[in-house]
Amino acid sequence: MKKQDNKSTILDYSELKRMTDAHRTLKHKIVCTVGSWDMLHIGHLRYLIKAKEQGDILIVGVDSDRGIKLYKNELRPIIPQEERIEMLSYQDCVDYVTLIDDIDEQGRWQYELIKIIKPDLFITTDYSYSNKQIKEIGKYSKEVLILPRQAKNTSSTEIIETTVKKHLEILLSKFNKKDEKKIS
Repeated sequence: MKKQDNKSTILDYSELKRMTDAHRTLKHKIVCTVGSWDMLHIGHLRYLIKAKEQGDILIVGVDSDRGIKLYKNELRPIIPQEERIEMLSYQDCVDYVTLIDDIDEQGRWQYELIKIIKPDLFITTDYSYSNKQIKEIGKYSKEVLILPRQAKNTSSTEIIETTVKKHLEILLSKFNKKDEKKIS
């Protein structure tokens, strides 16, 4: 884990473009990926490490709270965007972190980040975007690489749903016991 100094968090895309242009001058390969990164877990970290292995500079886009509510649901994210950005900025494999908020009312990303920085490689998973979206992403990146899921048994959504379900079952059980005591 690296020490966070806020130099790796760049919210202004034009500033991020200046940085990527400087890296290109040095012949660095620019890799980009985007996600919600809610409840960071081992699958996320394995994915980020694999992404970094594909190039020299890894830029990670973090979907805004507003955007996640649109494409997941009103109860998400669990972790606020500022904290998700900070957690990612501590990861050794991540060079730059930025916020993604150009998500339309249907929950679709509008690709503003990659239109501006034009990464050499965009990395995604096989379940994040439709084939149509992958083709659109390919217009702004030299290459698109689709990685498989990196954790077979861990997913933020499953963790949340399982935890909530268990809590509801416990609450319901306690409620039913109180009702049984009232009846007897």
